[in-house]
Amino acid sequence: MAVRAAVARASDVMAWADCSGGGAAGQGPGRPALGRLARSDYSLAMRRMILAWLLVFGSTALARQEAWTITGALIADGTGAVVRRADLRVVGDTITEVGTLRPRPGDRVLDAAGLVLAPGFIDAHNHSTEGLDSDPDAASQVSQGITTMLLGQDGSSPFPVRDYLARRRDRPVTVNVAVLAGHATIRRRVMGDDFRRTATPAEIARMDALLDQELRDGAMGLSSGLEYEVGSYASTEEVVSLARVAARHGGFYLSHIRDEADRSFEAIREAIAIGEKAKLPVQITHLKLGTVAVWGKAREVVDTINAARQRGVDVTADVYPYLAWSSNLKVLVPDKQWTNPASVKEALDDVGGGRNVQITRLPKFPQFIGQRLDEAAKAAGVSEVDLFIRIVADEDAGIIGHTMIAADLQTFLKQPWAMVASDGGVSASHPRGAGTFPRVLGRFVRDEKWLTLPDAVRKMTSLPAARMGLTDRGRIAVGMKADLVLFDPATVIDRSTFDNPKLRARGIHSVFVNGALVWSGDQLSGNRPGRVLTPR
Repeated sequence: MAVRAAVARASDVMAWADCSGGGAAGQGPGRPALGRLARSDYSLAMRRMILAWLLVFGSTALARQEAWTITGALIADGTGAVVRRADLRVVGDTITEVGTLRPRPGDRVLDAAGLVLAPGFIDAHNHSTEGLDSDPDAASQVSQGITTMLLGQDGSSPFPVRDYLARRRDRPVTVNVAVLAGHATIRRRVMGDDFRRTATPAEIARMDALLDQELRDGAMGLSSGLEYEVGSYASTEEVVSLARVAARHGGFYLSHIRDEADRSFEAIREAIAIGEKAKLPVQITHLKLGTVAVWGKAREVVDTINAARQRGVDVTADVYPYLAWSSNLKVLVPDKQWTNPASVKEALDDVGGGRNVQITRLPKFPQFIGQRLDEAAKAAGVSEVDLFIRIVADEDAGIIGHTMIAADLQTFLKQPWAMVASDGGVSASHPRGAGTFPRVLGRFVRDEKWLTLPDAVRKMTSLPAARMGLTDRGRIAVGMKADLVLFDPATVIDRSTFDNPKLRARGIHSVFVNGALVWSGDQLSGNRPGRVLTPR
């Protein structure tokens, strides 16, 4: 605003300079008439003087960026270090001071007594890709402290990446956005509808070329969804080839592994092997054990991952803090025999029966939405198997599988290489979409004491930042970008439920993105300072 006013004032003065001087029309009161040459020299001198003044004034105005001093905070800096009391100053988009500070003239002051100040939460698995177009404020995300989200998950990504990133630059949102290139998206571009087979070497080469371009255009790495329809037909060698392309660009490989149920161990070993062969970091996303046969075996999974890490494979994982997953109905049947009664019965038995399958999206049979499969079958007067076969033809069928146990979740969440991620987004029909990060802080730090506060914050900030290669985010320190979350450790909690998944969390006091306040109290500020983040 100051620069704009300076330009306006300079324009007025320049106009005066142009019209000042001789003649009845151009002569100001008390001013001597000037000859044509004198008027020209005078006007030119005035212009130069005004432009010099404008440059100085404009530079000063630009330097006067908005500044905040946050006083008396309990700082959890993202590294896992002990929480300490300190003040913090932000100028523009950057943290400039941390310590015992006095607000400077012109600073906006925020009293943080009794509140924890942490780096903004970085969600390494988010599904807001399309949702940000219709909901650029992303209230369900910033209200739980998310300041950066990684999109393009489970093998599905916007294509081409450059167009999506250009749209996000042209139409900023409240949060920072980074994108992965999806294996299934690229595979479908090459193979079309003929994807239910192994790709040929020529097709893999074309996939490699497409991925290479996506990475050049800003993708952070490669994602896969090997349990899903398109990706499930790919050989390990196909994925290794693509992963090698990602490795050349300094990217990483994030995988929804081929099976999260009875064959989990085999699928985890495959993900590790892909990273080992391609020589790039691997992230096993939403790590879980989702069927009765593998319940209680989390320690064996941890041992498998630790063994890989000890031999030099950079393996991490992300975990969401719920005992239920969300996906499409077909994913329940691993052999894809969705209308075979024997296959369907085996699949339902594996997850403990229809009572553990909740229907969330079913356009052709909306009367069943919200019900468990067993109660829907009872209402319809058919067996669970028969109802499954009837509704599986609905291509948009979505479910929540209540098929995990707390002991496994606790084991995974406590690992030093496991970060917190939501697997949610602005349109999520699962409570994780609105409650993931406050749930960890409230239930698993304060109430259950599974984690310490500093370690939980590390799992939400510096750990995902390191995986994504974000060197200027994820920690509170001088010179870091001012993505910040201020929360009340005594009251922070999730409120979203499986019946009402969009209820916003409580206890998140303020959220800053790139130094701009986006959430305060219980409302949006109206600012949309989010940026596109790409590999350096």
